[in-house]
Amino acid sequence: MRRKKTYAALVGLATAGAFALSSGGASGHGYTDLPISRQKLCQNGTVTGCGAIQWEPQSVEGPKGFPAAGPADGKICSAGLGQFDVLNSPTKPGGGAWPATPVTNGATQTFRWQFTARHSTTDFRYYITKNGWNQNAPLSRSSLELTPFLTVPFSGQPPATLSHSGKLPSGKSGRHVILAVWTIADTGNAFYACSDVQF
Repeated sequence: MRRKKTYAALVGLATAGAFALSSGGASGHGYTDLPISRQKLCQNGTVTGCGAIQWEPQSVEGPKGFPAAGPADGKICSAGLGQFDVLNSPTKPGGGAWPATPVTNGATQTFRWQFTARHSTTDFRYYITKNGWNQNAPLSRSSLELTPFLTVPFSGQPPATLSHSGKLPSGKSGRHVILAVWTIADTGNAFYACSDVQF
């Protein structure tokens, strides 16, 4: 009798695990580490006191359709997820500016993603803050140039590589934020990553 109960419990656990995997669950699937994103800075310990995002840098997933849809203003860097709200703050936990990657106007930049799962992909889009944007407020659409400076189409295919390159805009100086959006083709979601850069 005990053997039957143990077997039934194991079958139940296996079924539940298979369901969680097949349904996608709440686990996320990608983030940028070049230029380094806020979630990666938390994950690798460069920035401490970040909370849940340090264990789930790949989970910043929210509604797609940015900028017409997607996360609300002020919640863009966290994809609207409350448990990752630390990513929306203009300062890192404990105070001070988020570390910024040095970049050059008009230069070719490599954008590298770390994937924990590859998805059928519409595209990758990269946005940047406007000159004169308010660095002391969470990121909003009014802070951003809403035409991406780089779009990498994938026509529904899963990404074959972890990186791609494109030219940064010219005419920038000082601190800016690059918003990377990975739009998934076969779900209603996209992955979001904010990277602080210094021109």
